[in-house]
Amino acid sequence: MDTTTTTPIAADYAAVLEPLLAVADAVPAAGWDAATPCEDWTARDLVAHLVDTQREFLTGRGVDLGPAPDVAADPAAALREHAARVLAVVADPAVADAGYDGFFGPTTVGETLAQFYVWDMVVHRWDLARATGQDATLTAAELDRVESGARGWGDALYTDGICRRVDAPEGADRQARVLALLGRRA
Repeated sequence: MDTTTTTPIAADYAAVLEPLLAVADAVPAAGWDAATPCEDWTARDLVAHLVDTQREFLTGRGVDLGPAPDVAADPAAALREHAARVLAVVADPAVADAGYDGFFGPTTVGETLAQFYVWDMVVHRWDLARATGQDATLTAAELDRVESGARGWGDALYTDGICRRVDAPEGADRQARVLALLGRRA
């Protein structure tokens, strides 16, 4: 994706987006109906979640993202279209630095995108890869991001509809331990 990034969140979003798009682009047509590690979600539902939650957050802050892409018709193309729009708007410092009162107190659009939505893209890339038989390995930096994000949520992470608590098996590797924080079994 040839996008000029002019804010830290645009650069961060673009960096996390590339491996997510690679996984989405490799999903075969029949793979979009595959069950994911997220209870009751297919691969298509997972992409719809990413697009819908980011759109809801940004449009709720007055950001115009244009019409919603058609995830049902082509999830990978819809994700790519949506992400290009997000990158275009968050490259503007006026959008990225816009302040508001968030769940955990005063913050900015860029900070929230980094702390939750970009973090969510890493986690759900793992889910999508796992659901569709692709390499689901996360890098050490991605595991640092996921673990930090999970711990930053505290007990709020385990409220209804977000994550459930699971224990990693004895002797599990770091990826399995970090994913267990999010209710996933690696």
